[in-house]
Amino acid sequence: MKKTLLPGLLAAALLSLTLPSCGPSVNNADEDDIATTTLPTLPAAPDTTKGAKQPEQFRELNSVNAIEDIKKMQPQM
Repeated sequence: MKKTLLPGLLAAALLSLTLPSCGPSVNNADEDDIATTTLPTLPAAPDTTKGAKQPEQFRELNSVNAIEDIKKMQPQM
């Protein structure tokens, strides 16, 4: 074994024991001091469809539908 293994394990154990003691102590009396406010509402989403009507039901994403859509997009010869 390396000579640094035992001191490394000892340091890790000491660090893991001291970390919880460094955190803030939380009491029930401290919760009353916290000021809470509601977040502002989100703005409306921009219209990216330029007024086009969306289909009520979307097609399933699979290879057959994708091939049909690609064929429709290609120019006819």
